[in-house]
Amino acid sequence: MPELTGRVLLLGGTTEARALAGRVPVISSLAGRTSRPLLPAGEVRIGGFGGVEGLVRYLRTERIGAVVDATHPFAATMTAHAAAATSQTGVPLLVLRRPGWRSGPGDVWHRVPHLPAAAALVPGLGERVFLTTGRQSIAAFAALDGCWFLSRSVERPAPPLPRRLEVLLDRGPFTVDGERELLRRHRIEVLVTKDSGGGAAKLDAARELGLPVVMVDRPPLPADVATAATVDEAVAWLAQRG
Repeated sequence: MPELTGRVLLLGGTTEARALAGRVPVISSLAGRTSRPLLPAGEVRIGGFGGVEGLVRYLRTERIGAVVDATHPFAATMTAHAAAATSQTGVPLLVLRRPGWRSGPGDVWHRVPHLPAAAALVPGLGERVFLTTGRQSIAAFAALDGCWFLSRSVERPAPPLPRRLEVLLDRGPFTVDGERELLRRHRIEVLVTKDSGGGAAKLDAARELGLPVVMVDRPPLPADVATAATVDEAVAWLAQRG
């Protein structure tokens, strides 16, 4: 690949971000929300920028020539900040997002626009609920005293939390066999997840068991941003700016 004009700032610690960092020299920026992040190859910075103004200063000070936003599909604030800062500085921006999930034969999905809508829907679908929406999303379900929840996250969630909650600390990838056994062991009646894309073992297991899935839709991307669905596409986009 040709040498890039200016440095590349890579936002996010997703699987795609780590893969891209292994192929292209970048500065990887992690939010620092987990105490034991999986670190990518190359230069890494951890922590926020201080909003749009702070990111603008960083882009100028570090002479960034391109930004790739490979944050989680639900990191809407960071994506909005990246779009605003690159617009102000004239730095090219690419949003790298894995494709979302699509329902297929046998799936019983209920798509909702946001977490409050998911919380409103859950009591009518089942009492024993498996939450895989991330530890920072559990507060949306805190008032549902009539449900029992199993949540899975890398680190323990902070209050407010549902009164009847069991926390499972674990990190993927997960297998269909393992997810099926987990759903059966905890007698899960409904799965709640975000449309983050990627590995779908929990969705395959839910389909096999005939369980309803509450699927929270992704927030929309800022208007007029370039996007890529794969790491190969991101590498090609960067090469065009070499």
